[in-house]
Amino acid sequence: MIAQFSVEALAWLALAIVAAGVVSGVLAGLFGVGGGAVIVPVLYEIFGLLGVPEEVRMHLCIGTSLAIIIPTSIRSFRAHRARGAVDMDALKIWAIPVVLGVVVGSLVAGFVPSAFLKGVFMTVGALIALKMLSGSTLRFSDDLPGKPAMTAYGLGIGLLSSWMGIGGGSFGNLIYAMHNRPVHQGVATSSGLGVLIAIPGAIGYVIAGWPEMAQLPPASLGYVSLIGAIIMAPVSVLVAPLGVKLAHGWSKRRLEIALGSFLLLVSLRFAYDLLA
Repeated sequence: MIAQFSVEALAWLALAIVAAGVVSGVLAGLFGVGGGAVIVPVLYEIFGLLGVPEEVRMHLCIGTSLAIIIPTSIRSFRAHRARGAVDMDALKIWAIPVVLGVVVGSLVAGFVPSAFLKGVFMTVGALIALKMLSGSTLRFSDDLPGKPAMTAYGLGIGLLSSWMGIGGGSFGNLIYAMHNRPVHQGVATSSGLGVLIAIPGAIGYVIAGWPEMAQLPPASLGYVSLIGAIIMAPVSVLVAPLGVKLAHGWSKRRLEIALGSFLLLVSLRFAYDLLA
């Protein structure tokens, strides 16, 4: 049963969505991510207040997040590419496996419970955060691997990102760090991953959520809330270049600490929700 709200309450909810849009836009440019790690938790609280059933709540958050990431990641990618920092060779190798992983993951998501999606978000986010904060060097080589390994990376990035509602930037940054590539190049290239992930991911969640339309809020298209996307996406797009400017002015360690702290907070939030 979707709850009924006063105009004042809805205005505060809209303000919360706008604020999340600002944060996600900055993160998109700063870390090469689509801001999904902020968008998903915020939407989770908002949809809870609106009375969205728990069975579809996390799915709706992820699908909406992926839809929001589409314009944000495109803007971030163009800004990074204008600086000549994007590794286009890597993106070309990743294109097909990433999209394939996203399509499979988003369709499978329609058959798994919300707890599974929360668990993926919490576990993967915490592991990446701890690695970033520790400053440890998990180094496999001094350059990116060959096409078979890059293809495997791409499949994994697409699959996990589609279950978390993120643009894949965290994974891209980690892979570049493991293979001793510059962190700023990892951030820039990861912005391109967001484009590859968000478009097929949003479409997949629309399809996966179509049978559940009766449980979803008004103006939902499958597991995508059009209202949430329309309010948040333009704000994110407008502020993404600010994050790009910050990213190219920060040191490698500062970027790692900021990203690690952010991911750890998000992981703790979902751990609390699962254990409560």
